[in-house]
Amino acid sequence: MSEADIAIRGEVPGGSAHSRAVADVRCEAGSDVSAAADLGAAYKAKIAGWLRWLCSFPAMLGALLVGATFTVVRSFSVDPDMWWHIRTGELILSTHRWATTDPYSYTAAGAPWMSCEWLGDVFFAVVYRFGGLRGLEVLLAVLASAVILALYGFATLRSGNCKAAFLVSAVLLALATASFNLRPQMLGYLFLILTLIALERFRQGKQRTVWLLPVLFLVWVNTHGSWIVGLATVALYIVAGLVSFQIGSLETRRWTKAERLRLEIVFLLSLVAIPITPYGVRLASYPFAVASTLPISVANILEWQVMPFNLGGGKLFLALVLGFFLAQIVFRFSWHLAELLLFLIGTAMACMHLRFLMLFVPFFAPLAATMLAKCAPAYNKGKDQYLLNFALMVSVVIAMAHYFPSKADMEKKVAAQFPVQALEYMRAHPVPGPLFNSYGFGGYMIEAGYKTFIDGRSELFEQTGVLGDYVHITFLRPGALQVLGGYGIQSCLLQRAEPFATLLASSPDWSKVYSDQLSALFVKRNASDARTQALALALAESAPPATAAHSR
Repeated sequence: MSEADIAIRGEVPGGSAHSRAVADVRCEAGSDVSAAADLGAAYKAKIAGWLRWLCSFPAMLGALLVGATFTVVRSFSVDPDMWWHIRTGELILSTHRWATTDPYSYTAAGAPWMSCEWLGDVFFAVVYRFGGLRGLEVLLAVLASAVILALYGFATLRSGNCKAAFLVSAVLLALATASFNLRPQMLGYLFLILTLIALERFRQGKQRTVWLLPVLFLVWVNTHGSWIVGLATVALYIVAGLVSFQIGSLETRRWTKAERLRLEIVFLLSLVAIPITPYGVRLASYPFAVASTLPISVANILEWQVMPFNLGGGKLFLALVLGFFLAQIVFRFSWHLAELLLFLIGTAMACMHLRFLMLFVPFFAPLAATMLAKCAPAYNKGKDQYLLNFALMVSVVIAMAHYFPSKADMEKKVAAQFPVQALEYMRAHPVPGPLFNSYGFGGYMIEAGYKTFIDGRSELFEQTGVLGDYVHITFLRPGALQVLGGYGIQSCLLQRAEPFATLLASSPDWSKVYSDQLSALFVKRNASDARTQALALALAESAPPATAAHSR
């Protein structure tokens, strides 16, 4: 055997090993390519799944609810308190300090006062700073839509039927509208529904969501006093799960040791978050003060009145409650202890105070949807028409964009609700002070830079005695003008149609120097005769001023 032959024979094993190595590399490369292809396919499938979900029938129903909500809030009928909330947020942004005494009125100046909803105030102020009136309209539509979508999601989660949840949410929109007033309580309303969703998911075995509640409560306590309702709801769920029984239509399941421990930890963490505010624990006492020490506010402010069963909203509320009990008698639905107690508490609170419709609506929605699901067919994904759903959703968006009010429209709506023209007149024709103002005008006056006799911070003015005097004056009780004189009032900015304005108009001691469709301005004759005569002459010689364009 030659050396060449040995060399050739020696290359055969080495060549074979090399070939196998090359084959292995190619195999691994092929596997990597295949894995990458599988990953890409999975990613595309996930994207397609999300797109199908966004264009699904349940999503389309949600879009219809958003469109209906936009129709309701498009009128921009906001609460007068919105303006002083915005002003408070602006003050915090400019000074980086939180008020401890009243900075806005002359009747309670220096009295202790906290900006209890400061985080919501700052949020509103930022939107107003960058978006003006149209920004506020967008914010109102977004917050109201978020509340209704959360309500729809909660009802769907509990009932398992998006059609039933949609119908219930659409009906309850008529009641929820009362809380769509662009105050921080809208954020509290949303936070309450999110809390209920987290607790319902926990009850259904999806338990991770509840860990978000301590963070939610940290934001909530700095935003609105309704956090106490949310914390009480969590406590009720914990207590309801300490026993296990079924009595008629009422049932409850005992939490496992792990479930109870998890809920208790979440509750304690949420409790720890409550004092984390610019005012420490003092802010936590605010809801209790409002509920227990303000009898004049509760007796005279509209949102604290009993349910008006003679009006449309009251009749709808009564029909829903009676309908629930009738359906329960006929079909004997089974309810969890916590959700039934919440419904009963929400119903009782709404009957006592109109303000608490915000509790009835989310407590009632899941029960009503569960009842309605008995006769409403379930959603069938196989029959979904994605293109049709998408077309309807796009139509809703286009309609909202088309009918969104212009800046001029917004200014007209504000002028129709607040004394815009009267304050413009006062800037051009200064009137003697102190100035007495209607309760509903105070918030706008604060934002416009005027000191108020009274405004929507009823707890402050009740504690200082001003609210009691205001009620005495405007309700024309005996000695009303003497009480007014005790404050040294020289001018009054009133709602044109209120009884006190009629009294001043007929009094020889007062002169009406300005009026429009909304407001009337009176000046005391002996305050400054020359000035009063000049004002009256200016009013007689000039046409009513044009609607003042809002600064933003």
